[in-house]
Amino acid sequence: MSDTTDTAYQVLARKYRPLTFADLVGQEAMVRTLKNAFAADRIAQAFMMTGIRGTGKTTTARIIAKGMNCTGPAGNGGPTTEPCGECDACVAISAGRHVDVLEMDAASNTGIDDIRAEIIDTVHYAPASARFKIYIVDEVHMLSKSAFNALLKTLEEPPAHVKFIFATTEIRKVPVTILSRCQRFDLRRIEAEDMIGLLRRIADAEGGKINDDALALLARASEGSARDATSLLDQALSQGSEETDALAVRHMLGLADRGRILDLFDLVVKGNAAGALTELSSQYADGADPMAILRDLAEVSHWISVIKITPDAAEDPTISPDERDRGRAMAEALPLRVLSRLWQMLLKSLEETSIAPNAMMAAEMALIRLTHVADLPTPEELVRKLGDMPTPPQPPQGGAPAPQGGGHGGQMSHSAHQNAPQGNGGGGNHATALAVAASPALALARYARFEDVVELIRAHRDVQLLVDVENGVRLVAFQPGRIEFEPSPKAPADLAARLGAKLQTWTGVRWAVSIVAEGGDPTITELREEAEAKLTAEAMDHPLVKAVFEAFPDAKNMRVRPYAEITAQAAAEALPEVDEEWDPFEDD
Repeated sequence: MSDTTDTAYQVLARKYRPLTFADLVGQEAMVRTLKNAFAADRIAQAFMMTGIRGTGKTTTARIIAKGMNCTGPAGNGGPTTEPCGECDACVAISAGRHVDVLEMDAASNTGIDDIRAEIIDTVHYAPASARFKIYIVDEVHMLSKSAFNALLKTLEEPPAHVKFIFATTEIRKVPVTILSRCQRFDLRRIEAEDMIGLLRRIADAEGGKINDDALALLARASEGSARDATSLLDQALSQGSEETDALAVRHMLGLADRGRILDLFDLVVKGNAAGALTELSSQYADGADPMAILRDLAEVSHWISVIKITPDAAEDPTISPDERDRGRAMAEALPLRVLSRLWQMLLKSLEETSIAPNAMMAAEMALIRLTHVADLPTPEELVRKLGDMPTPPQPPQGGAPAPQGGGHGGQMSHSAHQNAPQGNGGGGNHATALAVAASPALALARYARFEDVVELIRAHRDVQLLVDVENGVRLVAFQPGRIEFEPSPKAPADLAARLGAKLQTWTGVRWAVSIVAEGGDPTITELREEAEAKLTAEAMDHPLVKAVFEAFPDAKNMRVRPYAEITAQAAAEALPEVDEEWDPFEDD
């Protein structure tokens, strides 16, 4: 049975797990600090290892445990950062069976009873055979509040023969009281160059044939985790081909070719919906996952945005020279706002695709949306163009009158029927018309209230329409591009048609102006008259005004004006003040 165990296959992540500090990849700063501490005999009572998954937190904890308990081949050595790996302590700790090195998974033992049984009740006993009794607590952030409180007292006054090594991926969930009593080490994500070098050494040691492009893909997919990278390498080397290439790794990971992703991204930003859908279908037929394609597009939009801000970001060892050149070219050509808009839409599309019954259909709809808005002008450009848009020529006042509804108390709709204005034939007007047509909602954004429509009429000095609107429109409902009103008795029969036609002429967007039989608010004139009547009533009720009319019975009130209006007019009409008064007789 032992022979079977010895010859059983061992996964690469375990087989090539670092055994010494020299084996650790990408953690030079931590290793240097630990070596200095060991050399100066200033070994902390508790260590806190933090970092993402697979960067070596638990592995580092075991190496520290071996270093503190190593006795050397001769059995007379002291704590060292270069454990021999041969003494009884090193062998037992590497195998995970040393009686004085206790490993505890806090994810499975979260309560105070677990901490009491595993640590608090045993911490005062001296080590059985080792120099130190060492407690390694993995995922320590999973402990309950009461468990942390129980552990705190032991951390404050630990016995001299006890050392604690904690590991966590969620350092923010660890109480500050615990952190303050630990020497903290942040294990970094492993850089792409270091990761590729590690994978190459393992592949060569295993006699596996895999090219550099495939290793670059594995390094990128691992996101800085050595364990993930070696696990993926294990899977890649099991493909069975003579040499594992990037295409095989892409199929394994469900990814599309990076160059083809850039092709798809290029089709999207050019607004080529048909070409984008064809490329998506082709990648899907070749085995790419629709979700992975959308994620790759989001990654490209982020990558190009970063290159636009920091061009050095293009120098990524996991990306081929051709892709770098294409990334730089796209960064120069695409505005940052367009890239940001694509990023946000892709995030939303990923969310929708994850819950859609058919991922491919959701991805296709996402590309249709992306290509539709890719070449639209930005909101700032639209607002600027609309602000610069000249007033189109007024339509002739003559001609056949607009058709009128002959309602019987029902609803009549009078929508503008003319085409959008074409301007005077100049390129600027044509571009503005295209911008308005592309996004009528933005064109109408400046008319968020009915008062804004009234101001537009006043700005174009159409006095007759202004009077008719103020006297005849009892507003029922309003939103940009749509007006619904009840006509007052003073409203002309063609008011809805004239108002809709004029608004379309002035804004370049169709307005739907509808009439209903009832339910309208008072007209602008009625509101004004009501306000004046209220102001007059308040003024006539004032004691001073009453006294004036009692003294002058024949006097008449012509108009009541608010005090603020009078003072504002007085200030506008006042002569400017001078510093000194001129005296015409001063020289005499």
